[in-house]
Amino acid sequence: MINKVVSLEEAFMKEHYLHTKLCDLFGIEYPIILAGMGRTSGPALVAAVSNAGGLGVIGATYLQPEQLRDWIKKTRQLTDKPFGVDLLVPRLAAADTYEEIKAQLPREHVEYVEKLKKELEVPEPKGTAHRWMMSQELVQGQLRVILEERPAVFTAGLGLPSEIVPELHERGIKIISLVGNVRNARRVAETGADVIVAQGHESGGHTGRIGTLALVPQVVDAVSPIPVVAAGGIADGRGLAAALSLGAVGALVGTAFLACEEASVDHISLGIMSQAYVDHWKQDILSATEEDASITRVYTGKTARHIKDKLIERWEEKDKFPTLPMPLQRILISDLIAGISQAGKFEYLSGMAGQIAGMLKESKSANQVVEEMVSQAAVIIKDLKT
Repeated sequence: MINKVVSLEEAFMKEHYLHTKLCDLFGIEYPIILAGMGRTSGPALVAAVSNAGGLGVIGATYLQPEQLRDWIKKTRQLTDKPFGVDLLVPRLAAADTYEEIKAQLPREHVEYVEKLKKELEVPEPKGTAHRWMMSQELVQGQLRVILEERPAVFTAGLGLPSEIVPELHERGIKIISLVGNVRNARRVAETGADVIVAQGHESGGHTGRIGTLALVPQVVDAVSPIPVVAAGGIADGRGLAAALSLGAVGALVGTAFLACEEASVDHISLGIMSQAYVDHWKQDILSATEEDASITRVYTGKTARHIKDKLIERWEEKDKFPTLPMPLQRILISDLIAGISQAGKFEYLSGMAGQIAGMLKESKSANQVVEEMVSQAAVIIKDLKT
């Protein structure tokens, strides 16, 4: 009987102190959004977060259109709760193929990578799946699937082209857009975003220059009354409570879910990543300190936060060799990275993660992450108000 009373009290606290505008907008229980991470957020993880009361988001960047359609259908089989799809939608000027762009790479960069392959004894990779490239045809195909399948939410991870907004809204799809500064927040607000994520410098993956604590209230003030969600450095209830106190209506969380039991399992099944690499990546995260997730351009050509590895150290610290802009850098190193992975030389290969990785010490289920986060946040907010 006592346990029943405690459970009811906890449920009341969560509902009373954590129900925000975000919950009403998306039809979710708690103001927590799973980051749509391209190598982590598949149907298993997405459904687990949605079933736990948050908003799961499929990371669709590396998927072919029909693979995305399959994942949307699979997610619907695993949950009847709302979920979203995340895409990178940059403005792509040319429809060049992988081979055409590869032929344009500077000779000195190609020679440098070939030298690394030889010195690190990296074999030529098998297959061509790693030779992925974003193209107009790919993005348009992905968007077509989203318009046809109508997930509850579309998340734009890299800009929000104005031409796609009317069609999404006509189909009842809400739009989230990620920004790293006030200027871009105002721009996507004018474009038609329903929710704006203010992503701080602490976050994993591609990130900006402004810390979460400074960025969030400035974006809140700049785009009011459009709701703002905080991202970057949030992995427990303290971070969620802090986000709400800054004026945000919720938190977008990535790194805290990277080492979850459900993370990347669908990517392994699809052959996007190997089980060995995923195990190594998760262990890197769980053993990281707050200083082990650093900014690099080595993997994509854009500033992105990765767990440190020997390739980054070699490229940036020892050789101090310049990187190429996106997408040239990724194409430059695609065979190198695939060869490293297939050879199991994981000390030369890292994954993206935020600075909050230093706080993560054990693998949990996604449900456990959400439950612990909301329980802790509810207690903190209750104590502040009483």
